Amino acid sequence: MPRFSYKARDKSGEDVVGMKDANDRYDLARQLRAGGYLLISADEVTATGEKKKIRFKIPAFLTNIFRHVALTEKIIFSKNLGVMISAGMPLTRALDALSRESRNKRFKEVIGNVVDDIRQGKTLTESLGAHIDVFPPFYIAMVEAGEKSGKLKESLSTVASQMQADHDLLRKVRGAAVYPAIVLVAMIGIGIFMMIYVVPTLTNVFKELKVDLPPTTQLIIWISDVLLNYGIFVFVGLVVFIALFLKYRTWGPLKNAIDNLIVRMPIVGPIAKKFNAARTSRTLSSLISAGVQILDALDITSRVVQNHLYVGVLKEARAAVQKGEAMSKSFLKHEDLYPSLMGEMLAVGEETGESSNMLREVALFYEGQVSDTTRDLSTVIEPLLMVVIGAGVGFFAVSMIQPMYSISSNI
Repeated sequence: MPRFSYKARDKSGEDVVGMKDANDRYDLARQLRAGGYLLISADEVTATGEKKKIRFKIPAFLTNIFRHVALTEKIIFSKNLGVMISAGMPLTRALDALSRESRNKRFKEVIGNVVDDIRQGKTLTESLGAHIDVFPPFYIAMVEAGEKSGKLKESLSTVASQMQADHDLLRKVRGAAVYPAIVLVAMIGIGIFMMIYVVPTLTNVFKELKVDLPPTTQLIIWISDVLLNYGIFVFVGLVVFIALFLKYRTWGPLKNAIDNLIVRMPIVGPIAKKFNAARTSRTLSSLISAGVQILDALDITSRVVQNHLYVGVLKEARAAVQKGEAMSKSFLKHEDLYPSLMGEMLAVGEETGESSNMLREVALFYEGQVSDTTRDLSTVIEPLLMVVIGAGVGFFAVSMIQPMYSISSNI
């Protein structure tokens, strides 16, 4: 059995180092976790006592990207776990089987930790709650409701359906953005090519003939010079900017600015509103139908939606319910974010005691709306892209051809 040199942290936050035998790094992490320690780093040690290899430490925000557990994997996991439980298979045995089937190392490690926690006497809810970065609050709340009601299989089925609906909705929205993204990237690439290989040739001609250049031509020549002389710095700066954006994209002021921009953009805004209405309705419907209290359902839903504007509405609705008011009033007050239909349907549901069913109908309606809008989006974006591309090409052509006419008129 391999031997590992490790560094771990105890519950008080103190770092400890030591040596331990384990099958692999994940087995070592499980052993240490059982003893109340969190593994920080580990290296396999050879028979001579030397470390087998040194691992390069990747920044945490990049590690999360590369060790991401896809939504589709969690959907399959939930469906299969529900089927195994309904077939009478013990929970730990079902989880062990799913751990072996998973090809994602991170997910395999997480499921292994969940199994260890259950064997130590914890509930499935408590075990999943230790991995909030993989299992979101909605997932944990549904499992908790299933465990308390004795309907865990039904809760897992509902979770899988909810995540599948979310996945389909996100896929349609992202799919609609692929075409314009490809066109814009191609346009930028062609522009850079022109700046590096075409503009310098024309610039030399202008210099030799000592032509007076208009401001637009001077601007293009300046951009070309920057790319030629400082291209490497521009590239490095762009990479650093992207890295910083990925790291700090959840920073309050930046996230709020992006959220506001998304909601108010001409084409993207209406889609974002329908998308958030569908996600809010479906999440609330699933939680309420599973027996989760209204206050808890609103709190969990506020953590499911990503836009802080919608989070504010849900928190306002929660405060209203605590005062004994109908939560539909809060949605009706914010028709700039949630369509009035959602508030009206919810009001009817509260009056008839069918809030869950009404919200499900709202979710289905707006999911269909998002699907139709994204399908027809190319017919709207295509003309706009043509205008943008035409304007860019026209600006470049006029800027570079205008001095040529000046040369011709002076001959």
